[in-house]
Amino acid sequence: MQPTAIRLLIAAAAVAAATPLAAAEPDAGRGAVLFDAAGCANCHTDTKGGGKPLAGGVALETPFGTFRTPNITADRTHGIGAWSDADFIRAMREGVAPDGSHYYPAFPYTSYTHMTDADMLAIKRHIFAMAPDPTPSKPHDLAFPFSQRWLMWGWKLLNFEPGAYVADATRSERWNRGAYLVTAVAHCGECHTPRGMLGELDMSRWLGGSVEGPEGAVVPNITPDRETGIGTWSASDVAFLLDAGMLPDGDVVGGSMYPVIEDGTDSLTAADRDAIAEYLLSLPAVANPDAKAGKAE
Repeated sequence: MQPTAIRLLIAAAAVAAATPLAAAEPDAGRGAVLFDAAGCANCHTDTKGGGKPLAGGVALETPFGTFRTPNITADRTHGIGAWSDADFIRAMREGVAPDGSHYYPAFPYTSYTHMTDADMLAIKRHIFAMAPDPTPSKPHDLAFPFSQRWLMWGWKLLNFEPGAYVADATRSERWNRGAYLVTAVAHCGECHTPRGMLGELDMSRWLGGSVEGPEGAVVPNITPDRETGIGTWSASDVAFLLDAGMLPDGDVVGGSMYPVIEDGTDSLTAADRDAIAEYLLSLPAVANPDAKAGKAE
């Protein structure tokens, strides 16, 4: 297995039977855990370039050009310090900036949209408790016509449906917790699901791995397919990987998967990691020989 980044939708129960997933009121401690699990620091801190925490500047190479993550510190001029709670929720839920412009889905609002308002605001409170930094955000370098941001409204019409996660009433509380963490907070599908021509997630191959992951790396299949996915893994294998970064064969993860665990999923509770394992191992198996995961024999 060569995992790179645990990075939106799942089949929900019938509308008549569905109920919203409960969430606690935002608090500082919860915000720190969610902040880590959501990968905020990993994407918005230019560690290689010596950037300040959350000051942006991380380059994301894609077939459409290079995206550069923005400053999301509490600086009021160059960051998000002037944002209201409503501004923050709108950005996360709808992918819309305070000035009304559309964000590109390189910002995974396509997954964050499924978070509860309370969890979004817990993350905001944690960010605003951190030191602001006045570093200006760097512009994207995109090829035409992708450089035309206004076109994103059309992309959203075709590929995006905003809304908080809705619990599946036919599943357990733990399964729903795992589904919420995978699909919304940790946004695993953003890297582990293949994409179409317009960068949309191919939901018919949900979490089936991708050969076009971050930095051109192969992102492994994390469905329970026994030949190419994690079908031979136990739930404890999955949970241990998310905690310690160790594969069932004793190897350790590397690449961009390392900070996802070291600065992310290891902050979750053991119960949360167990919930993620239960959800992943319940998914329909997807065969993808081009993005094989390691086997546990």
